[in-house]
Amino acid sequence: MAVPDGSESARPFVPAKDFAVSKVFYAALGFPMLLDDTGVAIFGVGAGAFILQNHYQEDWAGNFMMQLMVDDLDAWWAHIEALDLPSRFGVKAPSAPAMQPWGLRIAYVFDPSGVLWHVAQRRQERVDE
Repeated sequence: MAVPDGSESARPFVPAKDFAVSKVFYAALGFPMLLDDTGVAIFGVGAGAFILQNHYQEDWAGNFMMQLMVDDLDAWWAHIEALDLPSRFGVKAPSAPAMQPWGLRIAYVFDPSGVLWHVAQRRQERVDE
């Protein structure tokens, strides 16, 4: 039996320590809110999405990571810096883009719950990224 193909989409559940603050944080980053409900908010990311949930468990949130592949990391970095996330949201300061040993240039951003985002430059020769 073949696996169905064409309409699948993985949408991770991202924890929120303070649901209202996290919604404002993700909107500030530029992710469009597709749904805002009592316990979840869905944010669009390119052709995909993630589900912000009104649930928090410290050890889970502190070990949770997301990767965002972008075409222009420098433009994203300028946007991230302009937001002054530490002052506005009390988060750890983002880390500037740097080449990593595994071959990706990445900037790091922490959300208000401690979730670590890897904002990575898509490699031109790897359209599947």
